[in-house]
Amino acid sequence: MSSREDILTAVREAMAGAPEAPAPARDYRFTSGLSRDQLREQLVDRLVDYKANVVILGSASEIPEAVRTRLAGAERVVVPAGLDMAWTDEVEAEIVVDGPERALSVEELDATSAVLTASAAACSETGTIFLDTSADQGRRAITLVPDHHVVVVSMDDVRGLLPETLATLDSTRPLTWISGPSATSDIELERVEGVHGPRRLDVLLVG
Repeated sequence: MSSREDILTAVREAMAGAPEAPAPARDYRFTSGLSRDQLREQLVDRLVDYKANVVILGSASEIPEAVRTRLAGAERVVVPAGLDMAWTDEVEAEIVVDGPERALSVEELDATSAVLTASAAACSETGTIFLDTSADQGRRAITLVPDHHVVVVSMDDVRGLLPETLATLDSTRPLTWISGPSATSDIELERVEGVHGPRRLDVLLVG
């Protein structure tokens, strides 16, 4: 008998006769009960507190102008292959598409000014935006390497609490959770931005 089998046998013998573990209680709230306006207000409050820039848009027709404004001064912007390219109609910067046919290298991503994507969902209570690598969001690297991320969030995809938000997502997909610009603190508790991702986050909240 191997050492591994010895250990497993000892564990099984020690656990023999142990009672079944009780099922965990699922009595927490699944829905917030907030209205659409309350969800918007709460999400904006959280995002601003995280130092994100939020632009509220009445409809999708306002996206191109808002994108142009947020990307003013950018020289090179990466977008995922499945993005609605009408969003970039008014952008003056060079638009570079990242997708299955051509995946940009880390060096190329690092040389871009910004990235523009859609989003999968958002949770108002935590101020978290979710990306699931769908075609209009792209692979994870394009939203972590560039220094500036402009993300479009539809109010139709906003939920109040984390359980109800996660219920709208496919847990088998690689999910990126974004709660404001990338930031951390050093040993002296000094806030340092842009260490693990974009130091600037612009959220275009539509609807």
